[in-house]
Amino acid sequence: MGTINNIVSEFASFVWGLPLLFLLIGGGLYFIVLSKFVPFRYFGHAVSVLRGKYDNPNDPGQINHFEALMTALSATVGMGNIAGVAVAISIGGPGAVFWMWISGIIGMCTKFFTCTLAIMYRGKDSAGEVQGGPMYIIMEGLGSKWKPLAIFFSIAGLVGALPIFNVNQLTQAVRDILLVPNGIEASFGSNLIIGIILLVIAGIVILGGIQRISKIAGRLVPAMVIIYFVAVISILIINAEEVPKYLGLIFTDAFAAEFYKLDPGADKPMFGGVLGALIILGIRRGAFSNEAGIGTAPMAHGAAKTSEPVREGLVAMLGPFIDTLIVCTLTALAILVTGVWQTSDSNGVSLTASAFSNAMPGYGTYILMLCISIFSISSLLSYGYYGTKCMSFLFGAHNKHYYNYIYLSSILVGAISSLDVIINLIDGFFALMAIPTMIATILLAPKVMQLAKKYFSKL
Repeated sequence: MGTINNIVSEFASFVWGLPLLFLLIGGGLYFIVLSKFVPFRYFGHAVSVLRGKYDNPNDPGQINHFEALMTALSATVGMGNIAGVAVAISIGGPGAVFWMWISGIIGMCTKFFTCTLAIMYRGKDSAGEVQGGPMYIIMEGLGSKWKPLAIFFSIAGLVGALPIFNVNQLTQAVRDILLVPNGIEASFGSNLIIGIILLVIAGIVILGGIQRISKIAGRLVPAMVIIYFVAVISILIINAEEVPKYLGLIFTDAFAAEFYKLDPGADKPMFGGVLGALIILGIRRGAFSNEAGIGTAPMAHGAAKTSEPVREGLVAMLGPFIDTLIVCTLTALAILVTGVWQTSDSNGVSLTASAFSNAMPGYGTYILMLCISIFSISSLLSYGYYGTKCMSFLFGAHNKHYYNYIYLSSILVGAISSLDVIINLIDGFFALMAIPTMIATILLAPKVMQLAKKYFSKL
């Protein structure tokens, strides 16, 4: 297991090197400059579109704007916001949060471009059904000579869409919050039982297709964000005197680059002064959280009922804002103001649980458990849809149901595996998915702006 850990860790570190960082951040900055901040200037219009003001049931597609965003958010607003932020802070300290913010702001513009393209260049699968996503953007927008890039994305997507991280962290949360504190022994058997329960829940919804997924996501996502928002605001009110201090520390530590994860017996931070490593850590966790540039969201937004690609791009832009700038910031502040990031050896979801327990003894962890359950289950639903779209592109729509069985089986794997292997594996394949997504989006970005100018001139 130690050898596997090392191999997967080296793989993730290699693909998340400077070239990919330049592709994601450099590409995002290029989109901001090219668009002259246009998507940000129409933030209010994006909210109006989301509220259904421009919905037309006769437009092509399968789900409305709101359902498309909720489906995408049900995947992005998940364990990355609770466990991913905790991982970043436990390794990089408060400064990692700043670089997650940068990732989120740039990601808003990236999402605008990728999801506008998802509608502009919708294709049809082998069953003749209209589909969207990076593989169809590449085929319809760049031509068949670029098909190897589309295949590369789809293969990476088959692994990247597996739910093992969410399941792993939910299992850890059940063990640390429900079982151990109540004197119940956590074992391989208990992990397996949790995995089987999740498998049954996910199977019932996933086998119902995108319509069922989007409708359930439309109910779960707003509820889970509101519950989590209220819970964390309560923690911040309890520790109100600490909030200004840590907001300032997020900015100052962003350029101090001191790593807070200590070796046993060490009395000073590891890797002090490695600013580049801190930036990569923040961007990596930000990308894991909001998935801007990864290519998953265009698969959900590509199913939206609309004849206006720019409109869907604006709705998609709201995703990183909600996910990274609101939900991730709330998690980060809860961990920081309670001080558990310095006093606890926990990592991932257990660190966030320590923050809730510290601020609200007795019941705080149970509130977090409720949020985690909704987060994880909603994420399970959307990722299954992403995987079937990749399977359909590679092997035909008539074979896509086979991915559901692979996907559901992987839930059991996630429940019994270690966090390090899983987070590095999914990180690595997310990085591979980003390469074709960003290359295609950069090449087709000028066409997005041509369409955007026409659309905004009509408003």
